[in-house]
Amino acid sequence: MLIKRRRGWELPESQATPESVFFDRRKLLLGMGAAGIAAGAGWRPAFGAADATAVAAELYPAKRNPAYELGRDMTEEKVATSYNNFYEFGTTKNIVKPAQALTIKPWQVKIDGMVTKEITIDAEDLIRKLPLEERLYRFRCVEAWSMAVPWTGFPLKALVDFAQPMSGAKYLKMETFSRPQEASGQKQFWYPWPYTEGLSIEEARNELAFIATGIYGKPIPRQNGAPLRLAVPWKYGFKSVKSIVRFTFTDKRPKTFWEALADNEYGFWANVNPMVAHPRWSQATEEVIGTGKRIPTQIYNGYGEQVAELYKNLGSEKLFM
Repeated sequence: MLIKRRRGWELPESQATPESVFFDRRKLLLGMGAAGIAAGAGWRPAFGAADATAVAAELYPAKRNPAYELGRDMTEEKVATSYNNFYEFGTTKNIVKPAQALTIKPWQVKIDGMVTKEITIDAEDLIRKLPLEERLYRFRCVEAWSMAVPWTGFPLKALVDFAQPMSGAKYLKMETFSRPQEASGQKQFWYPWPYTEGLSIEEARNELAFIATGIYGKPIPRQNGAPLRLAVPWKYGFKSVKSIVRFTFTDKRPKTFWEALADNEYGFWANVNPMVAHPRWSQATEEVIGTGKRIPTQIYNGYGEQVAELYKNLGSEKLFM
């Protein structure tokens, strides 16, 4: 007899909250509070409207992978696509309008470093070469708020296999664009642009590591990191670099954007851990954006079964902050 062992973060498909049962506008405003209301004031995006400039728009929606489910309700689309950190366009959450200045077609992606052959490929061509699927992931920000998001994209492992890294490659470095003429935040010279992030090669090959190209069954909008962003749900959100233009395989651990700014607060590994406080606030609980509720934070954001083994021999490292 075949016995299926459900993973700790999985739910039956029947228990996933359908999009039609999202919160009403009154609850949204209550949950987001005054800051969220301010972020939504004035110009508003046309949620659900077709984007003529989207990359490979006809590929969406993709089939949902039932292996990746949530232990909570899905966040409303209006919240997840308007409550965003994207320092290239400003330090507030109100970056939806300025982010529309980003040109995403064409979008050249460079794959280089310790690979069999360095290539530059358009994002549209890359997306068409790799298998798209939808996954439901929890998202935990280092600022102690969280969401639950349906990403569309492909496993990062598929990109690693496509790149054919050399055996000596130990890390994958990812960089976002550098276009201060489009992204006014990049004119702030005190930040170490371009935004750079990195994973160990073992993390990059983990089943959960994901390159998101869509969200809520549509191509991913600019404010969420179009056309390619990282989604690593067991890590704090600042690791999920947006609008990637370069993947570099290397044997040296990259210095990331936030490490360069404050390595005592934002370490390379940045795994979610409720027992390790940020120097300026607790990580024991999180606000679920859009609901006004606070809930306990789980170690590795609830994905320990899939990732804890990655860190068993790294006891001397600052694994969580």
